Amino acid sequence: MSKRKAPQENPNEGITDFLSELANYERNVNRAIHKYNAYRKAASVISKYPSKIKSGAEAKKLDGVGAKIAEKIDEFLSTGKLRKLEKIRQDDTSSSINFLTRVSGIGPAAARKFVDEGIKTLEGESAVAVSLVGGNMYFEDFEKRIPRKEMLEMQEIVLSEVKKVDPTYIATVCGSFRRGAESSGDMDILLTHPNFTSESSKQPKLLHQVVEQLENIHFITDTLSKGDTKFMGVCQLPSKDEETTYPYRRIDIRLIPRDQYYCGVLYFTGSDIFNKNMRTHALEMGFTLNEYTIRPLGITGVAGEPLLVNSEKDIFDYIQWKYREPKERSE
Repeated sequence: MSKRKAPQENPNEGITDFLSELANYERNVNRAIHKYNAYRKAASVISKYPSKIKSGAEAKKLDGVGAKIAEKIDEFLSTGKLRKLEKIRQDDTSSSINFLTRVSGIGPAAARKFVDEGIKTLEGESAVAVSLVGGNMYFEDFEKRIPRKEMLEMQEIVLSEVKKVDPTYIATVCGSFRRGAESSGDMDILLTHPNFTSESSKQPKLLHQVVEQLENIHFITDTLSKGDTKFMGVCQLPSKDEETTYPYRRIDIRLIPRDQYYCGVLYFTGSDIFNKNMRTHALEMGFTLNEYTIRPLGITGVAGEPLLVNSEKDIFDYIQWKYREPKERSE
């Protein structure tokens, strides 16, 4: 039996850390998605660089590292810090927004709203703690990464219980886990059923009965929010013995129409950069692609009817792109 390779050390961890912090700032505080994507791409490329970067000029030779990022790398290498980041960290509003977005279930817009209302921590009977039903209690657990071994056990439980409810359900655990990541931030599940299509009326029972089944076996422990098509909650692996207690983990389950399912699986598997590159290629080939559908673009540029999709590979075939396994989609 071959041994799994140990994760490679990143010789440029300091650089990728500050780029990731800048990316989060641009997304959470400035809502500047283009800058967020630029910092994320640069961090991804540099994390794979095999040797220690000695200058911004060296980094600039890499695809995705522009002149401004190269300047920041030079500043970091010469001083060990970044003036822009120091200023951001000292700004009370920015720090509070970034802090609140670290709690699963609070997005950038909600975080800014809470901060504007004077709610900047999870202490006391704040609206954040109340709205997240235990978010304060589980915050430390939510901050911990989920090892792949634990994710595999969680996946086995969920997929098994879903089939017990109805064997015609299809469920997929997406996110970085599906791309083969050694750890995950949360568990993101897509769910569909042959009876539910984009033409159907709402069928919340299809989602709710799966959630109830997972509650009955005490895998789902708390509900953060539950709608007709999306559940956000808390789960925990059962203890194997008295000495082993697993952390509480965040779990999201989305119910997606059957005809939109594989576009959703593709999108929620990611990565962000891979999705962006695939959408760009689709446009070049005369199609528009999003998390719901792939549609042909006519001569006038108006999208036609959604194309039939029965697998992720169908989408690759439509845009004449070589199929890439999930583990090949991290960039």
